[in-house]
Amino acid sequence: MRRLPTHLLFGTTALILGLLAAREAWQLEQTQALGISVAQAAATGEKRPEPEALLARAMALAAAGKYDAAATAYKELGASDREDVRRAAQYDLANLHLRTALADGTEEAVRALPLIELAKRNYRELLRADPQDWDARYNLERALWLAPEFDPGEDTVERPSGPRERAATTMQSSRGDLP
Repeated sequence: MRRLPTHLLFGTTALILGLLAAREAWQLEQTQALGISVAQAAATGEKRPEPEALLARAMALAAAGKYDAAATAYKELGASDREDVRRAAQYDLANLHLRTALADGTEEAVRALPLIELAKRNYRELLRADPQDWDARYNLERALWLAPEFDPGEDTVERPSGPRERAATTMQSSRGDLP
């Protein structure tokens, strides 16, 4: 009687692990096909390799700290005909702007205000296309935290007189890293 549940557990585990191995093999095959495509494009002198290869190149440039080259590569991918690559490039470009602005710390981020504004613009464009993009929403909140936007007519609004309600909290206001 105890053998049946043991065999079922073993069979289920083997099936799940087999499916995971098949998925990894499929992803490896796709990656190898992309690598072959990039190699053929380089060997034949083709001007436009696969968009994924261009995105990987832009990400490598950004990781190496080459801001101008990475930004140019991301902007070129922004004109891609593939929606997924275009959105990924726009998100990575916004992150590049924000990380470059934060390179010297949050205290010095005010000096890099134009980069923060570019990042906010890119995050807003992403959210217009997909309001459920929580990574872009979070990063926009971080950018707004660094460079808040005030309504010019806000100071002319008359506030009611009297004691204002205040809430005490023990929560720390540290922010995490970008997703």
